[in-house]
Amino acid sequence: MNVTELSLPGLWLLEATLWRDERGFFREWFKSSDLEAKGVAFTPVQANFSVSECNVVRGLHYSLAPEGQAKVVTCVYGELDDVIVDIRVGSPTYGHYEIVHLSADSSASVVLPAGVAHGFRVLSETAGLSYLLSSPFNAPFELEIDPFDPAIDIAWNLTGEPIMSAKDRAAPSLAQRLQSAELPHFA
Repeated sequence: MNVTELSLPGLWLLEATLWRDERGFFREWFKSSDLEAKGVAFTPVQANFSVSECNVVRGLHYSLAPEGQAKVVTCVYGELDDVIVDIRVGSPTYGHYEIVHLSADSSASVVLPAGVAHGFRVLSETAGLSYLLSSPFNAPFELEIDPFDPAIDIAWNLTGEPIMSAKDRAAPSLAQRLQSAELPHFA
């Protein structure tokens, strides 16, 4: 597996070999030894799976869990744009974001460090995203930021009205979270 650091500190792109034949394809999407070879420690403690329709925007979500919450994500069917925003106070890339295109038939997965916000938009009719988490969901520590915050200015490139949860629609801006001391710090 090829492991490449992206523009945000601690954000990694994983690209595995696709083995294709007349039945379809096979790929590995997580292999701890390949991450460890790059100095990335990740121990999964929870696995999640979401299915979303075209033009769904989920996020921007993050966790303030005391132990942190890193993620490894991959698209298991359909295609989507995965969005990662550095919201770690003191980070050299604070407020910057990266978009990684993920699809079921590509070899890409993404490792997100603890303290970044995560979201995605669905490009296909439906898409399934699988998550490995380094800490369990803990409701009091789970927060969100407005995915359309003009200060972040994410290029969502939607083909219609975004389909979002009420919680995401009402999410505060990055500046509001900073003012309320509800952001993680860069280590």
